[in-house]
Amino acid sequence: MTEPNQPTHSDAPASRRRFLLIALSGAAALALEACRSKGPTPAPTPTRTPRPTAQPSPTSPTATPTVAAVTSTPTATSAPQASDTPQPTPTPAATPFPPGPPSKLGLFMGWNHPQLFDLLATGGVALVKTLEYDPNYVAEIKRVSPRTLVVARYTPLPTPDLDNWNPAAAARQFVELLLPIAAEPTRLANIDAWEAYNEPTIVTAEQMARLAAFEAERTRLLAAAGVRSCVGNFGTGQPPLELWPSFYPALQAVQEHNGFLGLHEYSAPEMWFGAGDNQNHPESDEGDEGWLTLRYRKVYRDYLQPAGLAVPLVITETGVDGLVQGRPGPAGNGWKDFTGYWQDQGYVTTTPEGFYIEQLAWYDRHLVQDDYVKGAAIYALVAPVGWESYEIVGPAADILRQYLAVHPSPST
Repeated sequence: MTEPNQPTHSDAPASRRRFLLIALSGAAALALEACRSKGPTPAPTPTRTPRPTAQPSPTSPTATPTVAAVTSTPTATSAPQASDTPQPTPTPAATPFPPGPPSKLGLFMGWNHPQLFDLLATGGVALVKTLEYDPNYVAEIKRVSPRTLVVARYTPLPTPDLDNWNPAAAARQFVELLLPIAAEPTRLANIDAWEAYNEPTIVTAEQMARLAAFEAERTRLLAAAGVRSCVGNFGTGQPPLELWPSFYPALQAVQEHNGFLGLHEYSAPEMWFGAGDNQNHPESDEGDEGWLTLRYRKVYRDYLQPAGLAVPLVITETGVDGLVQGRPGPAGNGWKDFTGYWQDQGYVTTTPEGFYIEQLAWYDRHLVQDDYVKGAAIYALVAPVGWESYEIVGPAADILRQYLAVHPSPST
């Protein structure tokens, strides 16, 4: 399927970053890898202004209704007694997300942060994507929330030149570097899958075939040691849909060895741009699919399900990202850069933090309709330096916590 003039995601090469990843090792390389590779902020392409409530209607009869997500104002603190001893502030009322089906939302974590464990304690966190794989840290994630999938990324080498590459040799080299880490007993028991290269850029069927050969061999070699793989890890709007058949060998290996397909899905200025009828062209309507968020449905319905390869899917990064191309709205990076725009457009009826969680809840209502989707990690609870506009730590995470608390696992 060809996609003329559809929005895409900017991910220009970062050669200096790749050089540094080769030169560094251990914690230093890991910290650098936490800074995601992105291209320059694109010039916005203002078209029609999206409707304030242009949210595709969920098709599931059990979908959670749209509601305001704002922390209720606490009751005023009681006046001090004559002794001047302050009285405790009454507990604020719960935010008004109603109960619903188990959430498939999760979190991207570069490193440990205590608010992660507050969220995990709700029983509603489906997935944690992490660059931090300290054995004690991953063991604590599973202790607090046993149902949460943990996917880790370890990238000891830069993304290869896919036009000049020996996939089998590269897979062996990758596994030799990863296995001493992944096969450590505590990590083996608590990390559900390992990624390889992050957001590889694929433009030809030949490149896709080479990546598939690498991922298939990596999956087989790691499986022999009891380690599961998450393959693909493609960026938003990637790869071109017509290239998916060239990736089938990797998905066949995943299917055989109990692994996962990994995708990233972002949009802006709201998460539903490019989905449903919220398109640049007013006459366009993608139904319950999208070109950015909900793009995974095009992949599964048109390619993977007909081929018998509807493997488990983890969306290891999601949220608002202004670096997607061909979108309306102002320039910006993470969701915090769009709060003024949302308010100017009259979209925010609660708080900007609440409106962002409402967008994530809209996405979750779609995710729960697809059994093959296992989780979607919000980028990020705490972001690396320079990417703070993406992070939700603080008030936004407090609102998310209330949402997750009423959408827990059935076993919680």
